[in-house]
Amino acid sequence: MSSSNPSNPVRKNICFIGRTNAGKSTLVNAILGQDSSIVSAIAGTTTDPVKRNMELIPAGPVTITDTAGFDDKSELGNFRTEKTFTSVIKADLAVLCIDAVRGITESDKEIIGFLNKQEINFITVYTKCDCAKDFIPPENNSSNGQCLCTGITDTNSITALKNRLAEILIQTEENRSLFEGIVNQGDTVILVIPVDEGAPKGRLILPQQIALREILDRNATGIITKPQDLENVLGNLKNPPDLVVTDSQAFDIVNKILPAEIALTSFSILMARYNGFLSCAVQGIHAVKKLKDNDTVLICESCSHHKQCNDIGSVKIPALLNKITQKKLVIKNCSGSDYQSDLKDVALVIHCGGCMTTPRDIKTRMIIAHEHNVPFTNYGIFLAYANGILERCLIPQA
Repeated sequence: MSSSNPSNPVRKNICFIGRTNAGKSTLVNAILGQDSSIVSAIAGTTTDPVKRNMELIPAGPVTITDTAGFDDKSELGNFRTEKTFTSVIKADLAVLCIDAVRGITESDKEIIGFLNKQEINFITVYTKCDCAKDFIPPENNSSNGQCLCTGITDTNSITALKNRLAEILIQTEENRSLFEGIVNQGDTVILVIPVDEGAPKGRLILPQQIALREILDRNATGIITKPQDLENVLGNLKNPPDLVVTDSQAFDIVNKILPAEIALTSFSILMARYNGFLSCAVQGIHAVKKLKDNDTVLICESCSHHKQCNDIGSVKIPALLNKITQKKLVIKNCSGSDYQSDLKDVALVIHCGGCMTTPRDIKTRMIIAHEHNVPFTNYGIFLAYANGILERCLIPQA
C-alpha cells in the first residue's frame, strides 16, 4: 500500500521516547508484532536507536524508532541521549511513553518542554496501564489530543494506539508538491539530467523520480535529456517547452542554450520549495556578499555518499565561493546526521536539497541556524546565484 500522498514517497518517521524503563521497547515490539527491541527490567537496555520499517494502515509505510532513555545522566548515557535527540528531531511524530505505575515525573515534564520548544508533533501514551489499577491519566499534555493508555495484555489498547498514530499522520500530512502552481495539464516539461561520475549507476535520484511521476500525474508531457543534447531537443519541438528543470550543476550550459523567454529552474530549488524552505534559502543567499576573511561556511549533505574527485559539496561549491567572494574562507563539511547543534562560529550554512531526509529534519536544521542568527541557503539557490541567474530560476516559483 502506498502513502496517502503519491507524490511523497518518503517514509514517515515515528520515534518512541521517554525515561529509561518507561516501556518503550515493549510497546514498540507490540506494535510491530515482533521482538525487534531487547526488553529487560535493567535500566538502559536500549542503547543505540533501533529502527524498523512497517506498513501502518491506512497511513502507509513508516519507520518506527525505539530510543534510549532521555534521563540517563551517566557519561555513556550522554552519548545515548544525544543519539535519541538526533532521532527525535527528525520525527514526523514522537510518542512520549510514560510509566503509568510510576506516574508522570519531572523528567517526563522536561521531555514535554523539549518537544514543545522544538515544535515536534507528539502524542503521550501511558504504558503498563494493565499493571496500574484504576489508573486515570492526568490532564492532556499531548500536542495531538487525548492521552492514550496501553497495556501489553490489552491487545485492544495496542490496536487503538496504532489506529491513532495512523490517523495523526494522515491528518498532519502536508500535501507537498514539486510543481503545484507551475505545471498544468497539457504542459511540456524538459528534465535535463547529467550522466557523469556523480550520477548513480542505473537509476535516477529521488528528485528526478518525483518530478517524472508528478508530471505524469498532472497529465503533462515529460522529456528527458542530457545537457549536451538539449539544443537538439529544443530544435525538434514544434512548440517551446513550458518549463525546463535542470541539475543545478548544469546551470551554466543550460542557461546559455535556453532562450530567455523559457522558464528555468533546478531540481534542488524545487526540493527547497517541496521541503518548505525556499523563502529561507533565497533570503540566506544574500549573506554570500557579506562574507569576510576567515569566516566559516558550513556545507551540509543530508545523506552520506561516496565523494567523487569533483564532488559538489567539498570541491565545486568551495571553489565557487572563493571565486565569488575573493576571501580566505574556512570551509567545513558535514553529511548524514552529523549536523552540528552549535553554529556560533558559522557565518553561513549551505544545505543540499534534502531529498534523503524529512521536512521535519530540514526544519530543525533551519531552527538551529536561526537560533544562532546564521543565514541558511541551499545548493540550487547558491549555484543559480553563482551563475548570475537566480532571478530567472525563481520565476517558476511565483
